[in-house]
Amino acid sequence: MLFLRMLLLIASFGFLAGAIGTVVYDIYLAFQLDRILRRNDCAPESEPGGTTAPGTSSAGTPSGAGALAQATSRTPSGAQPRRIRWAIAAKLLALAAITSLAGKSLVVVPDGHAGVRVSQISGVRAGTLYPGTHLIFPLTERVVLYDVRDEVFSTAASTNPKEKLEVLKVESREGLSVGLALTVRYRIDPSRLPYIQADLPQPIDREIVEPVVASTFRDLSPNYIVRDLFSTKRGEYREKATQTITSRLGEDGIVVKEVLLRKVELPEEYARGLEGLLEKEQEDDRTTVDAQIEQKKVKIAESQAEAAKIRQIKHAEADAQSRVLMAKAESDSMQYTLPLKQKQIEQSRLEAQARKEATIQNAEAEATAQVKGAEAAGQAKVIGTKADAERNRLLSETQNILVVKNAEAAAQAKIIDSKAELEHRNLLADAAAHNIRVTSQAEAEQLQLEAAALKTNPLLVQYTVAQRLSDRVQIMMVPTDGKFFFTNDVLKSVSAVTDSQLKLGAK
Repeated sequence: MLFLRMLLLIASFGFLAGAIGTVVYDIYLAFQLDRILRRNDCAPESEPGGTTAPGTSSAGTPSGAGALAQATSRTPSGAQPRRIRWAIAAKLLALAAITSLAGKSLVVVPDGHAGVRVSQISGVRAGTLYPGTHLIFPLTERVVLYDVRDEVFSTAASTNPKEKLEVLKVESREGLSVGLALTVRYRIDPSRLPYIQADLPQPIDREIVEPVVASTFRDLSPNYIVRDLFSTKRGEYREKATQTITSRLGEDGIVVKEVLLRKVELPEEYARGLEGLLEKEQEDDRTTVDAQIEQKKVKIAESQAEAAKIRQIKHAEADAQSRVLMAKAESDSMQYTLPLKQKQIEQSRLEAQARKEATIQNAEAEATAQVKGAEAAGQAKVIGTKADAERNRLLSETQNILVVKNAEAAAQAKIIDSKAELEHRNLLADAAAHNIRVTSQAEAEQLQLEAAALKTNPLLVQYTVAQRLSDRVQIMMVPTDGKFFFTNDVLKSVSAVTDSQLKLGAK
C-alpha cells in the first residue's frame, strides 16, 4: 500500500507537470504568432518586385522562424490568434488532483506507532489507527502519529557534565536538599489516543510525565528524614511514589511499568557527619559483638567443662562396673580352671614321657620338649601375674593348690628328665665302648692280615712304610740285604707291635 500511495503521488505530479507544460507551450506559441503578425502588419504593403527574399522576412527575420512566417504570410490579416489548450490542461489538472487526493487518502501507520484522525470540521475523531494502512478524507482529515513503545524518563542526583539529564532535588523533613536519580519506564495507552490528542498538552514527556514525577517525589519527601530515604524506608518511599505516579498518569492514558530509585545523593555536610556517626555505631556494634563473643566463649568453656566432668563420672562408673563384671567372670571361670590345670599337669607328664622317648631316639626332641615345658611354665606364670587383687582374695586357696600341683609336676618332670639323661649318657658310653672294641678288633685283624701279607711278600714293607709315613718322612728304596740299614730295625719293630696287638685281641 505504501508503494501504491507513492505511485499515485508521482502520477499526480506528472499530470500537474503536463498541464502546466501544455499551457506554457501554448502561451509561448501564441506570443510568437502575435509578434510575427504585428510585424507583418507594420511592413510596407508593396515593394519592387512584389516579393521578399526567400530566406528573410521584411523586417530581417532570420530563417529559423521562416516556417512560422510563411504560415502567417498566408493568413489573412483579420485571422484569430492561436488558442491555448485549456481543456487539455484542465483534464490533466483534474487527473493530478484525483491521483493526489487518492494518494493522500492512504495513510500508513508504522510498527510501534498508533494514530488518531483529526478532522478540520469536527475535531478529533474517535478510534485509534493501529499499524497498517488506513483510508481518510484527504482534504478534511489528517493523522497524528504517537510512539506507543516503552519510553524512559530519567533524572540525575547531581550535576554531571557527561550526563544531559535533569537534576531532581527534594527536601526532607529536616529541610535538607537531597538529590534523587530516578528512572521511570512508561508508554502511551493506544486506546486513549483521542483523549490524549484532544485534552492533553504536547509533548507528553515534558508537559505531563516530567512534572508529575517530580511533584510526586517532592510531595512525599517531607514525610521522611534523610536517613530513612537512603536506608530503612527507601523501598517504602519508592513504592508510595510508584503508586501515586501510576494512578496520576493512568488517568491521562499513560501506563507506568516501573519506577526505579537509582541513587540518593546526600548533602556533603550531612554525608560527612553520617560517616562519623556510622563509624561510631560500627565501633559500638563491634564492641557489643566482641562482648557477646566472649560471653559465648565463656558459656562454651563452662559447657565443655561440665561435659568433661560428666564424661569422667560416666567413665569411672563404667570402669567400676566393668571391673566388678570382670571379677565375677574370673571367679566363675576359676571353677573351670582347676580341671584345666590338672589337664595341663597331665599333659606335662605325658610330654615328659614323650621327651624321654624322643631323647632316646633323637637329641633334638629333648630340646623341643624342654622349650614346650618352658613355654607352658611361662604361660602359667603370666596368667598368675595378671590376676588382680580381687581374684587373689577370692582364689588364694585355689592358687596354693595349683602351686603344689605345679611343684609336683615340675619335680616329676625333672626326675623323668634326669632319668632320661642318665639313660642317654649310659647308652652313649656303651655305644662308645662298643665302637672302640669294634675298631680295635678291626685294626688287629687288619694288622694280622698285613703281617701275613708281609711274611708272604716282604716287598710290601716298603709300600706300607711309604703309605703310613709319607707325610712325615722321606723313604729311600734300598736293597733288603743291607747289613747296617735301618730298615731291618723298622721291620723288627713292626713285627713286635703286630704281635702285641694280636695278643691283646686274643685276650
